[in-house]
Parts: sequence; structure tokens; C-alpha cells
Amino acid sequence: MKSSVEQLTPTRVKLNVEIPFEELSKEFDGAYAALAQQVRIPGFRPGKAPAKLIEARVGRDAVLAQVVNDALPAKYSEAVEQADLKVISNPDIELGELVDGQPVTFTAEVDVRPEITLPDYSKLAVTVDALKEDDEAVAEQLEGLRERFGTLKAVERGAQNGDHVTLDLEATVDGKPVPDATTEGLSHEVGSGQLIDGLDEAVVGLKAGEQAEFTTKLVAGEFADSDATVTVKVSSVKERELPELDDEFAQMASEFDTIDELRESARERVAQSKKMEQANAIRDKVLDELLEKTDFPLPEKVVDEEVDGQLEQVLHSIGHDEEMLGRLLEAQGTTREDFEKDAREGAERSVRTQLLLDAIADEKGTEVSQEELTQQIIFSAQRYGMAPQEFVNQLQQANQIGAVYADARRGKALASVVNQVTVTDDKGAAVDTEEFFGEPAAPAEDAVDA
Repeated sequence: MKSSVEQLTPTRVKLNVEIPFEELSKEFDGAYAALAQQVRIPGFRPGKAPAKLIEARVGRDAVLAQVVNDALPAKYSEAVEQADLKVISNPDIELGELVDGQPVTFTAEVDVRPEITLPDYSKLAVTVDALKEDDEAVAEQLEGLRERFGTLKAVERGAQNGDHVTLDLEATVDGKPVPDATTEGLSHEVGSGQLIDGLDEAVVGLKAGEQAEFTTKLVAGEFADSDATVTVKVSSVKERELPELDDEFAQMASEFDTIDELRESARERVAQSKKMEQANAIRDKVLDELLEKTDFPLPEKVVDEEVDGQLEQVLHSIGHDEEMLGRLLEAQGTTREDFEKDAREGAERSVRTQLLLDAIADEKGTEVSQEELTQQIIFSAQRYGMAPQEFVNQLQQANQIGAVYADARRGKALASVVNQVTVTDDKGAAVDTEEFFGEPAAPAEDAVDA
């Protein structure tokens, strides 16, 4: 097989491929076997008819077309490998004229990763916020633990923020009942803002047995965007009683014997959380610095596909209702043009990031182990609120396991760069990145000696 590459743009090439006819002998055998299962010839069991009879029945041209269709994927991949192309999109293939006994030719236009000159990582520097104790976060953790062990007690006073109330709701629009906004015995925490706008304000001050009326704009259902009159009746009001922060509480709510030990444990958890936040900030700032220090052209087709994918995802979530999309954008104070502009900017950054990190991974020979891939899958499943096996099944059905591997490889490549970058906090102190990003990489000459 002969092939040549024509550079159309810095990010797109045209492969010209010529396959000698004699190289298709295996494909002919496969084509006859496939057609033999489809063609019924009297006197022969399925799959047993001779090639000449099959050819006589379907025609030589049909056999040749089957051969070429079977051969193209492998021959295209072989041409890509021969040319050492870093392909990043599906090809647009155009088949030449098929002439029996003559070489088969085809062209394939495809997007490729542009040449990327990577910076000297040791010359990069980023600054992040210094770690500091957060007494407020520690107090919030302890308060959250108190709330978990709190009890609800009925009170006769009017409802206040933080109370738990039982409500009956009735809503009408122009006198017509709204079934979706009518319910009884609904439990609600006053001040949480988890239900309809205006409810919390109407409930505050109401005692059990009292009711109030307010107006709100409905956001979904048959009466979406309509002003509704809502009557709310309070059936009960309960306040949460919280246990004291003492040794007895520590023994009840944790493995610790004293409240001081429990408080110190909370302080350590907060400190570790702050370290992780700092690590995320380091990673993001190093990525920003890498993107700023590198400049390369983007494949427009890949960017367009990314933009189209974002738009399709949004439209799919609202049943492809263009009018609803317009209303949602208007409610957010933006337009379709601004939305698509933002989507393109986001897509360009996403594609640029992927190409850059792939180049770094190639430079460093980054590989992902099965254990690392499994961890990435588990993390992604948790992010989507799915069981890992269910997530894996969906990935396999969508043929997306490779995409998860690529993401894991990019993340590992970025982490390998961080420990070569100078990282300081805003107080001028050096930040040790080893805990989250591994040990500093050995110099290249030491690696060769090893």
C-alpha cells in the first residue's frame, strides 16, 4: 500500500492512499463468506455456496464494493500509522473509481494535532493563597454535627427561620386551580428557599392553624411564567433543639471521649480540606500558565463539534424546546448570540487544553494503569450520582471508555508538570506540592543513567 500526506492547514491533512488490488485477497474471502450467509442458492446450505455462484448471483461490482467497504477502516488506520499522524477527529473519506483488477484509491481529510512547542516548566511560577486556620469552618462542622443529633419540638409561637413546619398549599391562576402547586402535609424548613418564591416570607410569624396568601411566578408546568395566588396554611411549627457541645455529646456523636478531641479532629479535617483547595488552585493556575505560554492553531471543525455538543446537551435537557431556551436565556439576562459566543469560548479553551495536555503526556510518556483508570471511573460515577458498574455499562454502550482514559492521562500529565513549577503562597513562602502531586521528577540525565 502506498500513501502520501498533503498538509491542508496546520490542523488538517489529506491522506492519499493507493491499495494494490492483490492486497485485497483476504477481504475477498471475507466478502464471499459474508455474502454466502445472505444469498440463498438452491442446492446449497447457507454459507456453503461457491464464490463463483455467489458472484454470478449478486454481480462482481457488489462483491467489489463489499471488499472495499471491509478493507477501508484497516487501510485508513494503516495509512495514519505510517504517516505518524496524531488524528483528533473522524475522517471525511472519498473513494476513487472502482475498477476490477485495478488499484483501489481513496482520500481521507482529517483533523490532526498541530505542532506544539512546550515551555520550560522549571521557568514557570504561580502564586496561591496561603493556608490559614478557619475557625468559622470548624464551628460550622461542629454545628452541622449538632444538627444531625438535634430533635424537633413543637412550639406554640409563630414560625421563624430554621423552624420545621407542616404546610397545606393551594394555588390558582386567574381563579383556576393549579394541581401541580397544590398539596397537603408538606414538610418544609423555613428560610431554606427550597420551594416557591415568597413562601418563606409568608410563613414567618404564622402559628399552627393560621394561614396567609401571597403571589408568586410559577416556573414550570401548564402555567409556567404565570402569576399565581397561593394560600398557605400552617398545620404545625417545630423548632430544632440542639445538644450542648460537651464531652457527653462528643461520646454520643463520635469516637472521641472529649469535646476538645472532637474539635481538634474537626480542625484537622478543615485543614486537610484547605490543603485540597490549595492543590486545586495550584493545578488550575499551572494550567492557566501553560495555556498562556503556548500558542497554536485550533482545528475549527473540532471546536464546532464541541459547540454543537454543548448546545445539543442544553436543548436535550429541555426537550428541544427552542422557545423555552429563549425564555431561560432571557430570565438569565442574556441572548442566544451571547450564549453561543460563550459556548464557543468555552469550547476553544476545552479543545486547547486537551491538545496541550495530550502533547505533554506524549512528551513525558505518560501512561495510565488499570488501577488509575478504575479510580477515574469511580470518581466520575460519583460526580454523576451513579453506581460505578452502571456508569461503566453506559460508557461501554457509548464507546466512551477511551475518553475516560484520555481524561485520566491528561490529569496525570498535568500533575507531573506541577512539581517542576515554582509554587509560592501570597506570603512569599514556598509551597510543597509533593503531598498531592507526587515527588519531583528526576532530571533527564539521571533518568538516562538509571
